[in-house]
Amino acid sequence: MPARTLIPLLSLLLTVPALPVMAQAYPVKPVRIVVPFPPGGPTDIVTRLMAPKMSEAMGQQIIVDNRGGAGGAIGTEQVAKSAPDGYTLIMGTIGGLAVARSLNPKLGYDTLRDLAPISQSVTVTSVLVVHPSVPAKTVKDLLALARASKTRLNYASSGNGTITHLAGELLKLMGKVDITHVPYKGGAPALVALVSGEVDLSYENTLIITPHIKSGKVRGLAVTGAKRSALLPELPTIGETLTGYSANGWYGLLAPAGTPRPVITRLHAEAVKALRAPDVSDKLAGQGAEPVASTPEEFTAFIRSETEKWANLVKAANMRTD
Repeated sequence: MPARTLIPLLSLLLTVPALPVMAQAYPVKPVRIVVPFPPGGPTDIVTRLMAPKMSEAMGQQIIVDNRGGAGGAIGTEQVAKSAPDGYTLIMGTIGGLAVARSLNPKLGYDTLRDLAPISQSVTVTSVLVVHPSVPAKTVKDLLALARASKTRLNYASSGNGTITHLAGELLKLMGKVDITHVPYKGGAPALVALVSGEVDLSYENTLIITPHIKSGKVRGLAVTGAKRSALLPELPTIGETLTGYSANGWYGLLAPAGTPRPVITRLHAEAVKALRAPDVSDKLAGQGAEPVASTPEEFTAFIRSETEKWANLVKAANMRTD
């Protein structure tokens, strides 16, 4: 073969493997997962259970970065505007991903335009809980008290647009009662307010409220999901009193839009393995969270359907950011 033909051929052969090698090299530095709430809340707990498993498999440190505020929208927007290189991710929630735009048309990001879904991580049930000073032992009691009380009851949420806010507004709409919404910057601050008696009731995630129910610091009335919780089987669903009521929360991992597909594929594989690891799945189940581990396509479709579902409630309940 003539030398003038051989040299270009050799050059081509040397460059062809470059793309797969680059894909296989990811990650070459620490990966940051933004949790859009303060430390100690349920989103933070799930992320910190997954992160060590993913870090071990990927051979790089995974840093959990808490960026709370605006019901998860602040941290979500930060990630949506980050470089699409796989090194900044978000553990997004129903509030920041599916509800924020309905509450704020001027929101600085669009979930499915500006973010690339990787996998839904878990679905979680919340519990309607009251401070022990509130004389209600059932949902029916609470609704009657709200209608009769001269002093309006109030409820804490983990922020505007969060599942705890949605759960409260759905109860008000379906139960035809008026209860004042008091938003906090995350599940942990909302819990402190409830336990201290600063607020009358709340819709707390099973991940953080179960020990407080068992200790008697708060009283559980019912769960917000469509079925009873295996963790608290003695509690009825709110739907057993208000037919059709259902409000489950969920979290999932996303990257900025434009992140290379091989990177999304790698992150998806490691997230799924972490969720299915026996020690992680057992801990999640023990705290009332159900691992999901969906594909990017399934998670995209789920976000789209949830956005439509909750937009209807926002409109019907005339919800707004307080």
